[in-house]
Amino acid sequence: MQILPFSTEQERNTAMPAVLRQLEAGGLLAYPTETVYGFGSLLIPDALERLAALKGGRADKAFLILIRSPRDLPQLEWTTSARRLAEHFWPGPLTLALRAPDDVVPARVKSGETVAVRVSPHSGVSAILDAIRQPLTSTSANRPGEPPALNMDQLKHALRDTKESVLILDGGELPASPPSSLVDCSVEPPRILREGVLPADSLRGIFEPGNRSG
Repeated sequence: MQILPFSTEQERNTAMPAVLRQLEAGGLLAYPTETVYGFGSLLIPDALERLAALKGGRADKAFLILIRSPRDLPQLEWTTSARRLAEHFWPGPLTLALRAPDDVVPARVKSGETVAVRVSPHSGVSAILDAIRQPLTSTSANRPGEPPALNMDQLKHALRDTKESVLILDGGELPASPPSSLVDCSVEPPRILREGVLPADSLRGIFEPGNRSG
C-alpha cells in the first residue's frame, strides 16, 4: 500500500496527481473525512465490487456518495424539502436519501430506490472532489464488526489482510465525532432516519410547512 501525507494544502496538491491516477484507473482510496477515515472509489462498477469485497461483501448495504453540490447528480429526485435541507446544512453533517431513477447510478450505491448523498465540510474531501469533478463513494474504513479507523494504525489494521492496492491519504489523527444526521427525502414529509449531529427540531424546522427556520 502507498501512503501519502494529506493534512495541509501543499500536501494535498502534491498528492492529487496520484489520487487522480488511482481513481481514474478504477482503484481504491482510503482518505480522511470530517468523522472517520473512509474507503472510496469512483462510481465504476468494477471498482465498486472491489470496494465491497474490501468491506467483507456488503451485499445488503449501499455506499454513500459524496458530491460537491446537487449539480453533480441532477438526475436524482431533488424534492423541495431536499433542496431546502441542502441549502441550509451543506457542507455539513447531513446525509440525504433521495430517490434515484433506474440506471442513474450503479446498484452498489442504491438502497432500494434511493441513494444517500452528502456534501462534506472536510477540506481534503473537497480537494478530491474539485480535482475529479465527479462523485466519490464513501464507506467507513474498517472491517465488519470493527470500529471505524481514526488514525493510521487503525487504518493499517483494517487493511491487514487485503491484497487490494489501496492508496492511503494520511490526514493525521481524527477526533472522535458523532455520525451525520440522515433524512429520507424520498417521501413527503421527509423522515429522520438518524438524528446524528443535527437535532431533529433543527431539521424539521427546515422541511415542515409553517415551521421553517433560517
